[in-house]
Amino acid sequence: MRSLVLFPGHTVQIGVGRASSIAAVEAALANEGRVFAVTQRHDSAAVKPEGLHAMGVIAKVSVVKRDRRIIEVQLEVESRATSLRYRALNGYLSATTTAVADLPPVDASDPNFAALHNETRARAQEYAQLRGVPPQLIHRMLAHTGEAGPFVDLLAGHLDISSADKQSILETLPVEERMRGVFVHVQRLVATLQAQADIKAQVDAELGKRQREVVLREQLKAIQNELAGDESDENGELRERLMALKLPAAVQKEVLRDLDRLERAGEGSMDAQVTRSYLEVIVELPWNERSVDNLDLLSAANALDEDHFGLNDVKDRIQEFLAVRQLQAKQAVAEEDATADTQADDSKGFKPPRDSARDALEETEHDPEADEETATTGAQSKAVAKGPILLFAGPPGVGKTSIGKSIARSLGREYVRIALGGVRDEADIRGHRRTYVGAMTGRIIDGLKRAGTRNPVILLDEVDKLGASMGGDPASALLEVLDPAQNDSFTDHYLNVPFDLSEVLFIATANFVGNIPGPLLDRMEVIEFGGYTEREKAKIAERYLIPRQLEESGLRDHGIVFEPSAISRVVTEYTRESGVRQLERTFGAISRKLARKIASGETIATSVSAAAVRELLGRPRVRPEGIVAEDTPGLAAGMYYTPVGGDIMFVEASVREVSPRPATDDDATRESVGSMSLILTGQLGDVMKESARAALTYVGSRGTSLEFAGVPPSAMEAHIHVPAGAIRKDGPSAGVAIATALASAMSGRAVRRDVAMTGEVTLLGRVLPIGGLKEKVLGAHRAGIRTVIIPAENEADLEDIPEEVRNELSFEPVSTLDEVLAIALVPGGVDLATRTSEPARSGAVQH
Repeated sequence: MRSLVLFPGHTVQIGVGRASSIAAVEAALANEGRVFAVTQRHDSAAVKPEGLHAMGVIAKVSVVKRDRRIIEVQLEVESRATSLRYRALNGYLSATTTAVADLPPVDASDPNFAALHNETRARAQEYAQLRGVPPQLIHRMLAHTGEAGPFVDLLAGHLDISSADKQSILETLPVEERMRGVFVHVQRLVATLQAQADIKAQVDAELGKRQREVVLREQLKAIQNELAGDESDENGELRERLMALKLPAAVQKEVLRDLDRLERAGEGSMDAQVTRSYLEVIVELPWNERSVDNLDLLSAANALDEDHFGLNDVKDRIQEFLAVRQLQAKQAVAEEDATADTQADDSKGFKPPRDSARDALEETEHDPEADEETATTGAQSKAVAKGPILLFAGPPGVGKTSIGKSIARSLGREYVRIALGGVRDEADIRGHRRTYVGAMTGRIIDGLKRAGTRNPVILLDEVDKLGASMGGDPASALLEVLDPAQNDSFTDHYLNVPFDLSEVLFIATANFVGNIPGPLLDRMEVIEFGGYTEREKAKIAERYLIPRQLEESGLRDHGIVFEPSAISRVVTEYTRESGVRQLERTFGAISRKLARKIASGETIATSVSAAAVRELLGRPRVRPEGIVAEDTPGLAAGMYYTPVGGDIMFVEASVREVSPRPATDDDATRESVGSMSLILTGQLGDVMKESARAALTYVGSRGTSLEFAGVPPSAMEAHIHVPAGAIRKDGPSAGVAIATALASAMSGRAVRRDVAMTGEVTLLGRVLPIGGLKEKVLGAHRAGIRTVIIPAENEADLEDIPEEVRNELSFEPVSTLDEVLAIALVPGGVDLATRTSEPARSGAVQH
């Protein structure tokens, strides 16, 4: 048999057509009427003994119908049998077989076997029902096969599985093992049939729903025709709105093509809603609406002063920006007028031919005066927007975002803020293509829709916090947006038509410029925002923060006044930041506590003193680094800068005389510089570690001049620690402080406590320039430092520091470490040779 496996208890009818098989049937009918029914290993026309399985069944054969070429026979399977030998006789095969009996379970009453038997019968009934077998037939078939062996054989014969799997079941003699195999197949088939049924039900339901929608839409169309126009024609209204727009030629062509497609498709089309949504977005965009620019420098200065205190350098730069744009706008308007006059002279008596393709669109009425006003406004807007994009960079809370809003107010333009922090998909900038479900425009086009004009001020907030992912790099998408040479034809993926962004004034903000990709940063002009001094914070609190918080807390009419000492205490003891956000939250907390007392009926003083601040807010929350109590050997004050501002940090150094010893693998923090030993702790980065090695090499080479020659540097072990140990630190600017701390510890000469220093150090003792000097100096000033050592090449940067801070500090520009040590170290000291038996000396730790 080809691909057919029979089991005991089965009765089947098959057609026999091969000559050898017909001869075998005739020979069986001439004797006892029994045949050995066995499956071929491979489906082929030729029958050979080696191509047959050994295990088959003994069946009684009878002829049902004869034909000229095929005879139809009925096989009643009696038992399993295995062939011992095949012989070829007179054109057919003869087999010597022996019957094979089932191997029943050891204990038929075993609960596990009984459970398996019952579960298999249940699954068999479920399988038969899914195949469409009538319930009464299922019940009758299961009732006639109570024993496990015949039941499994009956079930296996009706399973829709491969012949190889059926042959494997036939050859499995243990009844329990055979039942487990059949159970697995039944379970899999039941799951497949259930899934097919679910899919069919879903498809039928969807088809039924769509057919119902088609019928209802046809009925709705008929009702609308009967009403003869009582319902509004949405397509006609959309066409009228599109005709009223003065679209560029390329956009007009694309839009009219989509409108024609919408009208041809009808409401029943699946793409109709997508196309309608697209056209509605086109209508909502401000293709021709503009704000009239106010380029009055006096009003701009007043607006900036009303909203912000200090930031004089920033305000000056913004007013310079507006002054240039004002002159450019006047020049652009003059050029526009001259061009218009020339064209008018050249076109006298000449009427251009009309294009009949879109006469309906061109016949929209135009007001010449309105067109002239629009052209003038457009020329001014392009002139204002033309030029580099402004990038406000500085720590949080210093007014970058709010000053962008003030610029929009001073210009008389609409203001749109687009938050870019955490954006990781290019589609957020360029939009999604319309082929996607739920597609929408990008944030730039969406911002223009919200503004309602084509020349707003768009603030791209936190541009340094853009990310990249599998969806693309949004920073790369911004390259076209922020390039004045390209953004006049910006194409959003959803619109798929160019939109002119050249009249938009883009302003970006960032905390850390180093996180912005180079090509994007190259398109922007950076304006640095420094941190506020304590005096500036007090003024800002007095003018802006306190009145706003009293208003929000309902205390405006209660006459609450903060004394200068109270404001100063809040600034110095309860906040520690470059900006004023935490400061405003702190005044908000005070206002709420006062409001609670007033609402409770308590009598409070209208004047808030420093003592009242302590009572309302509790203990001071800020423990800033400050100058130490006394000059200490091995303790030097450095300065650092982060995106949230600057401050001082202490570098501790300790040295001791040691005997030479071999290096060990388990000492991960110990390094060797020549023959000197160096230990670095405090979560130092690679750059800072290299600075420490360079400093140790230089200080070791200057032993004679530093007066610690009593003990050679080769016999010293130096330990450098930079608190706090839980905070990771890196950068080259601490090199000077590390070298000073080492020189102090080695020579025993104390470091002046009122001196802070910054600068990169080289092996030859040169001091190189660093960045962030303004923020570092402001942090040192807050900490009580009076003398600041800076690289000589950074001396020009002192102009960026507020004058009040410059007047209170003494700056020492240096070019070499020798100059640093001459300023920072107190004269005199202790020779290491006189303290070899003492433990290590340092400003804070003992080793």
